Amino acid sequence: MKLKKEDFRLYAVTDRQWLKDKGLAQAVEEAILGGATFIQLREKNADYEEFKRLALEVKKITDKYGIPFVINDNVRLCAEIDADGVHVGAEDMSVAKARKILGKDKIIGGTARTLERALQAYGEGADYLGIGAVFDTSTKSGTTHMTREGAQAINKAVPIPTVAIGGINESNVSDLKGYGISGIAVVSAIFAADDITKAAEGLRRRVDDMLD
Repeated sequence: MKLKKEDFRLYAVTDRQWLKDKGLAQAVEEAILGGATFIQLREKNADYEEFKRLALEVKKITDKYGIPFVINDNVRLCAEIDADGVHVGAEDMSVAKARKILGKDKIIGGTARTLERALQAYGEGADYLGIGAVFDTSTKSGTTHMTREGAQAINKAVPIPTVAIGGINESNVSDLKGYGISGIAVVSAIFAADDITKAAEGLRRRVDDMLD
């Protein structure tokens, strides 16, 4: 899949723990209808067969709308279901190894909390980077934040899109102006909402205002 910078505006990362009585595929479709531009399937507690079932359900939706779809961490599953690509975290498989397995045509994203890590991931063949955390998150409060200067340094050093991650919601998106990012990645800000489409619409408006 040929990526455009605009594909990273609103990067939605799934987590079923936030969903109420809604199925994951339905939630993903509602997020896309609200303006999500990229979907990452991230289900840490699912076994392989359940992960595969969820991935196939979500892929039907992303294929329907022509939205990039990557699997978190699981290169084997990405290859098996022909997802668009994979995202590998700092503690996961290296970008280089993922690229060797999946080849040049798959999307591979990496996580970078430092300039050194960003340069390494880019050098190994990453197509984009998730950088952060930019704010406290529900699981990682009190961590060192990615500063505006840190984000600017990464974006000056690597010519690939970057997506800010960590604790982002509609009220703080505008604080990321000037970071040089291509978009934001969110989990609960979309999937914990009672009205997922409305939540995505609000985030998309804010990120568009911040970037345009």
